[in-house]
Amino acid sequence: MSRLENKVAVVLGGAKGIGLAISQRFASEGATTWFTSRREEELATASRKISGIAKPLRADVSQNEELADIMDTIKSTSGHLDVLVINAGMSEYARLDEISESHYEQIFGLNVRSPLFALQAALPLLKPGASVVLIGSIADVIGTEGYGVYSASKAALRSFARTWTRELAARGIRVNVVAPGPVDTEMMAAASEQVRNGLTSAIPLGRMAKPEEVANAALFLASDESSYIAGAEICVDGGLTQV
Repeated sequence: MSRLENKVAVVLGGAKGIGLAISQRFASEGATTWFTSRREEELATASRKISGIAKPLRADVSQNEELADIMDTIKSTSGHLDVLVINAGMSEYARLDEISESHYEQIFGLNVRSPLFALQAALPLLKPGASVVLIGSIADVIGTEGYGVYSASKAALRSFARTWTRELAARGIRVNVVAPGPVDTEMMAAASEQVRNGLTSAIPLGRMAKPEEVANAALFLASDESSYIAGAEICVDGGLTQV
């Protein structure tokens, strides 16, 4: 049997990059997979790439009203949720003396505020035994010049996973983090060549991750194979933060 057979999953930010790889993998493993994007064209492109039961939802997950609409749609159609993946996020370069209020508010709004209210909106639908997977970053434990606000936002997400594990354990809901290192996606392509080369050269395995390799870790945490793992962070970084 496929590892997510008869399960219902939603991947917030699931139409490109790491999110798309997760949506593809979940659907291939038997889950009814809802996936979101703010852009109709991304949803259409992703839908053509995903095999299995995949349901696109256009939504801006930074808006509470739209998060509520997502969960209402899932409730009326699927009735419950077994897996919630929160992947939507952003990164933007700014050194300390360049950080503006809008830079801070935009990154913390999407990377920290949105996951909080997304999980809050999903709580009534999450069944006992459900899994919440937060897509974090090894930036939560390293200092990368020009990415202070982004790194702090991912550290906040890691902290949330610990607190939410305490609060939701009695309901049988597990919360874990997948923390990728450099991944060959559009977001990483936007970083400067100096940053990309500096990160890659420090990776013991000598290369960036593929989005599919991050999806493998998300699948493990979403499945019953990780039933005794809670509050943890799995680093998918080629050994960058481990040795």
